[in-house]
Amino acid sequence: MRVGFGYDVHRLVPRRNLILGGVTIPAPFGEAGHSDGDVLIHALIDALLGSTGLGDIGTLFPDSDGKYKDISSKTLLQQVMAFLGENHWLVINADTTIVLEKPKISPFSGEIRKSLAQDLNLPVEDVSVKAKTKEGMDAAGAGKAIEAYAVVLLEKEN
Repeated sequence: MRVGFGYDVHRLVPRRNLILGGVTIPAPFGEAGHSDGDVLIHALIDALLGSTGLGDIGTLFPDSDGKYKDISSKTLLQQVMAFLGENHWLVINADTTIVLEKPKISPFSGEIRKSLAQDLNLPVEDVSVKAKTKEGMDAAGAGKAIEAYAVVLLEKEN
């Protein structure tokens, strides 16, 4: 068994969709990024890859490659899951945290959990989505950025 940890941060900008775990959240801003900017899936991908030693999101999907411009992060996660399967890894559970001042994430956490559980091939109860604020501190606290953290447990298949 292996544990992986992932972290990501993106600036918040107008005229972009705020996408978390593949779910579009109503907001007047979204994540800046080469792909769709889904900071939660990006942190999750780094946790998955980090636990196995198979690289990181920037290595597999470099922002210098035009084919990833505006791509759905769910598509990237599905590719990572296929890659893990080819290397005989099973995801056991995932625990995630989103750091954002507003909007409140709790009304959407169930939908985000279902979306991630589907992509991770897990029951919903094995995926956790939590939200925190920075209480006005730093860029995330000032509403200029969003952060996400993810921890996963993987098991090698025999």
